[in-house]
Amino acid sequence: MRILIVEDEMRLAETLRQLLEDQRYQVDTVYDGADGVDYGLAGQYDLIILDVMLPKVDGFQVAQRLRAAHVSTPILMLTARDDVSDKISGLDCGADDYMTKPFDTGELMARVRALTRRQGEVLSDVLTVNDLSLDCTSRLLSAGERSVRLGFKEFEVLRLLMVNNGNVVTKETLISKIWGLDSEAEDNNVEVYISFLRKKLVFLNSQVSISTVRKVGYFLDTPQK
Repeated sequence: MRILIVEDEMRLAETLRQLLEDQRYQVDTVYDGADGVDYGLAGQYDLIILDVMLPKVDGFQVAQRLRAAHVSTPILMLTARDDVSDKISGLDCGADDYMTKPFDTGELMARVRALTRRQGEVLSDVLTVNDLSLDCTSRLLSAGERSVRLGFKEFEVLRLLMVNNGNVVTKETLISKIWGLDSEAEDNNVEVYISFLRKKLVFLNSQVSISTVRKVGYFLDTPQK
């Protein structure tokens, strides 16, 4: 699950990034409103955490532009502006939630979880497809009596495939959500990790396999009942 932070205070942005990454989120960070619009328009995020007082384009305008472009990604405004009128403006501009600084980290994470649940992807502790089970805390992948621990990127690739079980996940989606929009990762980076995962599925004797849709992406294939 990928989150975009739009925050011009670099120290706070870094603190937020570390907090979210500790909770297994993938994070991109930008430091002005213009970049916030550009990144948000990419449509590859599960949540946007947005400051109001930003260089170039303020947070209210960022939210308005994204909603005008029909970007439905949940937006959490996180700002020092605590007047009721500001909260009303933020929500009217398209934000889904509004939280003021300073903030309690526990409350922030609860709001993040609530907003990302609305996207339909819950950070479950264990994902299961057919005989395959993935523990999202330990990154332990199991089938029957066998298990193997996945590397971080292996885990993220397989997690996306399992969450979208039966649906094709494009290479572009995998790159943007796992490596990030600024990454130089290419299709062959994805192919390498798909190859690693296929070998692990063979080792586990799992009934689940990873199928390719040529020039598009991948999906989990399971035996038909």
